[in-house]
Amino acid sequence: MGEARAKKVADRIREIVASMIEFKIKDPRIGFVTITEVRVTGDLREASVFYTVYGDEHARSGTKAALDSARGMIRSEVGKQLGIKFTPSLEFILDAIPEGAARIEELLHKAKLADDQVHEIATGATWAGDSNPYRTDNNPKAV
Repeated sequence: MGEARAKKVADRIREIVASMIEFKIKDPRIGFVTITEVRVTGDLREASVFYTVYGDEHARSGTKAALDSARGMIRSEVGKQLGIKFTPSLEFILDAIPEGAARIEELLHKAKLADDQVHEIATGATWAGDSNPYRTDNNPKAV
């Protein structure tokens, strides 16, 4: 039952934080942010908020600074809207999903190039021995 409650609280925190970023925080450093996930400890005392930022490193660092600056205001709003005994402390963590996806795309591209090279080599290849090395009635010399 504790895990189910933690999951519900995490989902609600995600909604509240996303709404706060979209409508209430007016910091110009905040870029195009997506809250990807929230993880809450079993005792509901700490919440890790994972986010992604569309843009370059400058946009990421500016957004990180703005979120750290607004942490108290966001936590206060989370406490008001959740209505639980203890308001969880918030930690904002830049999610590595885009970088991981880019790395996977790069590896897939390398694999495709290697497959294309193998296919190109195999196109003009011939058999090393007989095309049918198995002994049959039509091929009695095969071993």
